[in-house]
Amino acid sequence: MPVPWFLLSLALGRSPIVLSLERLVGPQDATHCSPGLSCHLWDSDILCLPGDIVPAPGPVLAPTHLQTELVLRCRKETYCDLCVRVAVHLAVHGHWEEPEDEEKFGGAADSGVEEPRNASLQAQVVLSFQAYPTARCVLLEVQVPAALVQFGQSVGSVVYDCFEAALGSEVRIWSYTQPRYEKELNLTQQLPDCRGLEVRNSIPSCWALPWLNVSADGDNVHLVLNVSEEQHFGLSLYWNQVQGPPKPRWHKNLTGPQIITLNHTDLVPCLCIQVWPLEPDSVRTNICPFREDPRAHQNLWRAARLRLLTLQSWLLDAPCSLPAEAALCWQAPGGDPCQPLVPPLSWENVTVDKVLEFPLLKVHPNLCVQVNSWEKLQLQECLWADSLGPLKDDVLLLETRGPQDNRSLCALEPSGCTSLPSKASTRAARLGEYLLQDLQSGQCLQLWDDDLGALWACPMDKYIHKRWALLWLACLLFAAALSLILLLKKDHAKAAARGRAALLLYSADDSGFERLVGALASALCQLPLRVAVDLWSRREMSAQGPVAWFHAQRRQTLQEGGVVVLLFSPGAVALCSEWLQEGVSAPGAHGPHDAFRASLSCVLPDFLQGRAPGRYVGACFDRLLHPDSVPALFRTVPVFSLPSQLPDFLGALQQPRAPRPGRLQERAEQVSRALQPALDSYFHPPGTPAPGRGLGPGAGDGT
Repeated sequence: MPVPWFLLSLALGRSPIVLSLERLVGPQDATHCSPGLSCHLWDSDILCLPGDIVPAPGPVLAPTHLQTELVLRCRKETYCDLCVRVAVHLAVHGHWEEPEDEEKFGGAADSGVEEPRNASLQAQVVLSFQAYPTARCVLLEVQVPAALVQFGQSVGSVVYDCFEAALGSEVRIWSYTQPRYEKELNLTQQLPDCRGLEVRNSIPSCWALPWLNVSADGDNVHLVLNVSEEQHFGLSLYWNQVQGPPKPRWHKNLTGPQIITLNHTDLVPCLCIQVWPLEPDSVRTNICPFREDPRAHQNLWRAARLRLLTLQSWLLDAPCSLPAEAALCWQAPGGDPCQPLVPPLSWENVTVDKVLEFPLLKVHPNLCVQVNSWEKLQLQECLWADSLGPLKDDVLLLETRGPQDNRSLCALEPSGCTSLPSKASTRAARLGEYLLQDLQSGQCLQLWDDDLGALWACPMDKYIHKRWALLWLACLLFAAALSLILLLKKDHAKAAARGRAALLLYSADDSGFERLVGALASALCQLPLRVAVDLWSRREMSAQGPVAWFHAQRRQTLQEGGVVVLLFSPGAVALCSEWLQEGVSAPGAHGPHDAFRASLSCVLPDFLQGRAPGRYVGACFDRLLHPDSVPALFRTVPVFSLPSQLPDFLGALQQPRAPRPGRLQERAEQVSRALQPALDSYFHPPGTPAPGRGLGPGAGDGT
C-alpha cells in the first residue's frame, strides 16, 4: 500500500466549525443599545466622508471597540441571506471645563442655565462597510445621560442589524464619530461559505453548490467533485497573490461527477481552487489547501528564478509571494563558497516580481546574488557572468573609512578578509604591497562607494609566477611531446567525430518556418556538428524557462569553443528592432518556448561590447530575407544567405582546422540536398507549381 504523500480529506478545505445562526425576520435595518442609553438609526445609506480629526472642547463619546456577529436575515423560512451584526462600544474622552469664579462675573450664574455636569452626551457614530462589489455607510445617533458619564470609562454599546454580504466574502468595517474626535476603528470579517453553515438549506445560493474533496496518495493529488449526474459546474486553479490580482492557471467547465488528478510537482503554497455551479449569481467557493504543505514550499523555491533585466536591475520570479532577503556575494574561481558582502552591504528585502537594484557603480562577473529565507540560503545566481563572461582571477578589496579620513583595507579570501599590508601567508598578503600600488595607480575597478567604505576589484593575472610556470612546462614538455605524437591522429579523429558545438537561435514565425529550421539543424548534425536548438529541447525549456535554458546552452557552447548561429527571419528582424528601440523586452513577454526573444538580453551586450566576432554568425534563407535587412549592429559578424552561400557558412561553423575546399564543397552539397524538400514545401506549398531545384551551393538566390 503506498504511503500517503500528505493527509488530506477535506470538504472544500479544512473541516470548518459548523455555525448555528440567529434568524432576523424582515428586510428592515434596526439598532438597539445598552440599558440607559438611547439610540436611533438616523440613516442607513449615507455618503462616507470621515474628514480630519478635530480637537474636542469637552467630553465626547468615541468608539473604542468593534464586535461582530453573524446572523441570518430571512424573508421566508427557507429564503435567507447571511448578515453581519456590529456592536460599537463607546467610552467618554475628555473632561468638563471648570466653571469660572462666580465673583469674577459679579454674582452667581443664571439659575436657568443648566450646569455642564448635568448635561447629557450625544454622538453620531458612522459605520462603513465594504465587501466587493458593494459598499454602504450608516449613521447611528447615541445619547448618554450625565449619570452614566464616567471619564475614561466605557458607557455601553450600540448595535446595528445588519449588513448583508455574500457567502465566503471578506467584509471590511470602519467606525468613527462625526465630527471625528479619534482615529477610526477598523475590523475585517471573513464570512463562511456554505460548508460551515448548519442552516445552508435555508440559503438558496447553497442549494446547488458542488462539494469538493482533496486527497493525496503517493505522488498524485486528487480533486474529487461529488455532484449529481449531469450537473454543470466550473472549476478553476489559480495562484493567489498577496499583492495584485490572482494568476489563473487552469479553468474548465465540467459535468459531474469528476475526479481530477494533479502532479505533486505542480503544487505550490498559493495554489488555490475555485468551484461554482454554472448558474446565474452562483456562489464561488475558494480553498487554498496547500499553504502548509512542506513539498509545496520546496516546489516554490525550485520554481523561483533570479532574472537580470539590465546591468543594474534584476528581479525574483516566483509563483507565490516569498519572505526573502537578498545580498551580494563574491564568487572566486576554484569552487569556494560565495562570500557574502555583509557588511559593508546589507541584506535587502525582496518582493516577488518587483525590480531591485543594488547601489553598484560597476558590475563584475564574480558578483553574485544570494537569496535567503528564514536565514537559509535558497537561491544563488551569478547574474552578470552571463553578460560579462566567466569568473575572473581578481581579488576583492574592502575599504573601510573611519573618522578623520582614516581608512583600512582588507582582501577578501576564502579564509576571511586579510588586512593589507599583512605578514600572513595568504596569496593576497604576499602581494599586498603590489595590490596597494595598483589601487593607488587606478588599475583596480571600483564596484561600490559610500561614506563608510568602498569595494575594489583588482586583477591578479599579472602576478602569476611565470618562471615557475615555464619550469613546470619545460619538465612536462618531453613527456607531452611523446604523448602528442602517439595521440595526434586519435585526438584528431575524436575531435572530428565529436564536432564543434553550434547553438541555433531563431524566431518561431510560423509552423512552416519551424519545419525549415528543423531540416537545417538535422542536416548540420550530419557534418558532423553538435547542434542545439529549442525544437529538440521543449520539455527541458518548459521546465527551466526560455531565459535559463538559453543562458545554460550559450555558456556551454562558448566554453567549448562553439558558435552561436542567429537565424534571421522577418519576425526575428522585427524582434531585434523592437529590442534595440526599447532597450529591454517587456516583463512577462516571453512565451514558454520563445528562446529567441529571451536570448536578446544576453546577445545584445556581446555585440555592443565587441565580443561577438568569432563567437556568433548570422544566416537567412534566400527569397525570405536579404542580408541587408538585418539590423546593422548584428552585421558586425558575417551574415550568410542560404543555400546560395552554404560553403562559406559551413566554413564559418567548422573547427579552426577547416577541411579541404573540396571536402567543404561536398558537405555543402550534402546539406543542400537535405534542405531542398523543406525549402520546396515552405516556398511552394502543395498544390502550387514548383520551379526547378537549382538551389545548390553557388546557385542564385531565386531571383
